[in-house]
Amino acid sequence: MVFVPRDINQKFMSLAVGLSLENIESSNGGPFGAVIAKDGNIIAEGVNEVTGRADPTAHAEVVAIRRACQKLGSYDLAGCTLYTSCEPCPMCLGAIYWARLDAVYYAATRSDAARAGFDDALIYDEISKPPASRTIPFTHTREGAAQEVFEKWINTSDKIPY
Repeated sequence: MVFVPRDINQKFMSLAVGLSLENIESSNGGPFGAVIAKDGNIIAEGVNEVTGRADPTAHAEVVAIRRACQKLGSYDLAGCTLYTSCEPCPMCLGAIYWARLDAVYYAATRSDAARAGFDDALIYDEISKPPASRTIPFTHTREGAAQEVFEKWINTSDKIPY
């Protein structure tokens, strides 16, 4: 993990929070902003674009991750740090781990977000339940071809593993 001086962290965090405020004023989406930096430089920014793009996955962190990956030409953001105006939701948390970010700094907590109407406690609770017991039931229907697809992947020699 790369050491980043506190003043740089504050600079990027202030930018992320500023983006969240601008996003409210533009009516593009919710009050969330994110910045991804590497070696003290901004790689990408993102704001919540859920309502503006009619895309429930367009959270600030995911938008910033997508832009950073495009800019760097890689799905692997190792060496990068995410600064976000609020503690990431479960979806964004998954994206952060898949992108392999080195660190995350957040300003507001998920409790702060819940107080403002962005409560993701249900999702955290649902993750721990057996699939068939979730609010939206998940049913496993075994399909042999699905296993064959994974076998093909396992045996593909020129794949790009991630």
